Amino acid sequence: MHDIRVPFGDILKRQLELAERNYSLLTDSNTRAVGVMGAVGSGKTTLILALAQRLQQTGHRVGAIAGDVAGDDDHRRFVQAGLAAANLNTEEDCHLDAHRVSHTLQKFPLAEVDLLFIENVGNLVCPADFPLGTELDLVVISVTEGDDMVRKHPKIFVQTDVIAINKVDLADAVGVDPQRLVEDYRRLNPHGRAVLTDAKSGRGVEELLSALGLHKS
Repeated sequence: MHDIRVPFGDILKRQLELAERNYSLLTDSNTRAVGVMGAVGSGKTTLILALAQRLQQTGHRVGAIAGDVAGDDDHRRFVQAGLAAANLNTEEDCHLDAHRVSHTLQKFPLAEVDLLFIENVGNLVCPADFPLGTELDLVVISVTEGDDMVRKHPKIFVQTDVIAINKVDLADAVGVDPQRLVEDYRRLNPHGRAVLTDAKSGRGVEELLSALGLHKS
């Protein structure tokens, strides 16, 4: 049951506390977790699957939590790819939160995974205010969303150290210069890493793994 039961002014504080608990649980389980955020259609699921495939080839045990308002389409894709997976529907909320994630983690076979992807609900606004307790966060945007996505959503980009600019194979067709997105991101976050990707072909996947520090040692 999703019920935080705190005054509105304390919700974010409470979420931070719960996120810290999630982080401790994951750390104690020797499971690294990556939060994946991005708009609907940016290619989050496809990119997670491409990353997972590379990781599995190098001996990682990979899991995923599929966060969506409704449905289990992404969850089924994760299961079909051989990932330990859980489905997490928010019903009316536009983001995951640490409380919901904590319940899912308690039931998840963390002992069976080294790396867990937590895919958030598809948008670039709400998730920015609700940390989940992940070690890393990745934001995925697509060139098909236009060249102003970073400028329109500064908060999520200024606090995220790695972004994937996806579907670069379609950049010419939609008239978007991916470097414009890179430059906008670097103005907001000069220490961040921006990686150009095409999840379907695998372009940029190795570079993204390196940027996230996920290559097997």
